[in-house]
Amino acid sequence: MTFPVTVLEPGLYIVATPIGNLRDLSPRAADILSRADVIAVEDSRVTAGLLRHIGTKRPMLPYHDHNAEGMRPALISRMGSEAVALVSDAGTPLISDPGYKLVRDARAAGHLVVTIPGPCAAIAALTLAGLPTDRFLFCGFLPSKEKARADAIAEVANIRATLVLYESGPRLAACLTALAQGLGDRDAAVTREITKRFEEAVTAPLSALAARYADAPPKGEIVIVVAPPGEAPPASLEDGDAALAEALTRLPAAKAAGEVAKKLGLDRKALYARALAMKDNG
Repeated sequence: MTFPVTVLEPGLYIVATPIGNLRDLSPRAADILSRADVIAVEDSRVTAGLLRHIGTKRPMLPYHDHNAEGMRPALISRMGSEAVALVSDAGTPLISDPGYKLVRDARAAGHLVVTIPGPCAAIAALTLAGLPTDRFLFCGFLPSKEKARADAIAEVANIRATLVLYESGPRLAACLTALAQGLGDRDAAVTREITKRFEEAVTAPLSALAARYADAPPKGEIVIVVAPPGEAPPASLEDGDAALAEALTRLPAAKAAGEVAKKLGLDRKALYARALAMKDNG
């Protein structure tokens, strides 16, 4: 694979890399990596393998969770005269890693920022799971401690969207069990080894998936996809009584009935009759 020897405009180039299959690297991504003045990497050994695949060598600098604060000013400075490429070990940078601060500071310094899109494990898992994709929420990695994990799950329990999470093999069963306890036994998928030879997507209710992996934690990077909550049952007139009683402390009967009807989707005339009855009995 060969590329034209031309100089890239100085700035930051956000380059998505394969999540497993090296052939998923786009021609544009390969071109940018072959011409960048320096590549900011999570692990130079991983990126060196990718560069060997496209037949090039480029200078690399480490940029990860442990050194980002110290490295960022130097990278920003270099962007004034050099093309700096940013990669993660796999997938799209900034998704569950510290890259967004580099982008923020590069923009604040007035540097060019370009994205070269490509593979992303979260999006790939959504395509494999067979669950709704019209609305989804990426949750990254949940906390490892039980209480913090339960609190994080509670925060998203009522969001009407498919949930996408990253997890490791040893923690998978505990995470699935916590999700079943916090969300109910929703349909879900465990996807792993995406784009590799043994790509797998196992779909089942959360409790069944937790049992499956309890004694057999899988290897590889894992994405969990969880279906959104089911539709809540429609409210009844009885459900509206408490709301009516509260509204009547602030509003006349007609306006109270209108407010509750709009809030709960109930018949306004029926609510008005109940509101009058409440006032007569009050």
